[in-house]
Amino acid sequence: MLSDGEDLTVSIRSNPEGELVMLGNRMAFAVTAGDADPLLGQTPASVAQAAAAQLSQIVSETRESRNMHSILLSCLFTLAATACYLFLLWIMKKVRVWVTGLLMRQAEQHVRKLRIGDTQILDIQHLLPALGHLLVALHWLLMALLTYEWLSFVFRQFPYTRPWGESLNDYLTGILTEVFGSIVSAVPGLGIALVIFLLARLCTKLMGQVFERMANADQPISWLNQETMPTTRRLFSIAIWLFAIAMAYPYLPGSQSEAFKGLSVLLGIMVSLGSSSLVGQGAAGLILTYTRTLRIGEYVRIGEHEGTVVAMGMFTTRIRTGLGEELCLPNSVIASTVTKNYSRTVKGAGYIIDTTVTIGYDTPWRQVEAMLLEAAKMTPGILESPPPVVFQTALSDFYPEYRLVAQAIPAQPRPRAEILTMLHANIQDVFNRYDVQIMSPHYMDDTATAKVVKPENWYLKPAAKEKSDSHA
Repeated sequence: MLSDGEDLTVSIRSNPEGELVMLGNRMAFAVTAGDADPLLGQTPASVAQAAAAQLSQIVSETRESRNMHSILLSCLFTLAATACYLFLLWIMKKVRVWVTGLLMRQAEQHVRKLRIGDTQILDIQHLLPALGHLLVALHWLLMALLTYEWLSFVFRQFPYTRPWGESLNDYLTGILTEVFGSIVSAVPGLGIALVIFLLARLCTKLMGQVFERMANADQPISWLNQETMPTTRRLFSIAIWLFAIAMAYPYLPGSQSEAFKGLSVLLGIMVSLGSSSLVGQGAAGLILTYTRTLRIGEYVRIGEHEGTVVAMGMFTTRIRTGLGEELCLPNSVIASTVTKNYSRTVKGAGYIIDTTVTIGYDTPWRQVEAMLLEAAKMTPGILESPPPVVFQTALSDFYPEYRLVAQAIPAQPRPRAEILTMLHANIQDVFNRYDVQIMSPHYMDDTATAKVVKPENWYLKPAAKEKSDSHA
């Protein structure tokens, strides 16, 4: 029928047996009730309309493929489209070169101004190549889209390749429609999540102000003061943000997908397995904070370590010794160890200095106490008020134990280890001056001469080269 070249007008005629699709005055085929699927909402008439439309397209494209004028016109359109395509590629290349140079100059000028003090925030040597790679990637993306549209246009010009061009165009349109639809559908959920996060931020600021007023009140709450307020504020902020994340989670794009759920489960398992020790450290840090076991600036002894507390965190506490060391102790270790605080019980600012000596029973205890007090008075940095005190802490089998306790001045630029060094040196000097040996008689035989160092022998070589009266 197409080869005869007769009247090829497509029409539909109703018939008791179904719908007849006519090609001119001749019937091409019939659509009966069995050709329509009621489950899909089809009727013989709707199926016949769709079939007639496809038949009309076949007739039109058949005529076009046999018409030399149409083919020549399609070739001209193709050549024009190709010329425009090449011209646009040339323009894009020129624009990329110009934009790259402009952006590089602007970036170099502005990046050098981004400084915090004398430190430049961004490295120009890494930023400029990254911008160049980004512009090249954008250029190739635009070239790919332009090539895609050029192919789609060229294929649609000829009847034999028109299905390819239509499929290319429909595929790109479908992707853009899906992306745009996903963005539009995600906007309401993102808006609700944004409102939840804004409310969480408002609540954290409000709670922070409330905690500050409560901590600065004339009669603050026992568990909320200037020391515990930052930790309490941080805990409440974390709780509010966790609640906000839990509320906003269903509204986030992709939160209901299986991949997102699987990733959430995996992260939960990893956190559960790896955070057992962290939870213990954090709980110990909270215990230390709210029981006020330590304070920044206090001099403490924790197990075998002693020094000044310089920082307290959720997981660790740092103390600085007087020997040029800074120790980082886990909070769980501190919570499970006896802590000796040398600063908590003093009157005013300062910390406690103590040392122990053991002297035999043949030395009068009054003389020992007087010598220890004299050595304490000679030591710079030890306060006269409250005065130093000597305690006899034990009467052992071979000797009494004497413990000297005094209070030191924290404003002195000497750490506790240096004051102890001077105190020990002065104790030795005083005991030597009064011919009392610091040697516990914990042995079987004693010599007739006391083991002391005469003052004239205090500065024997090489000590004579560095003779000093700092401990005298």
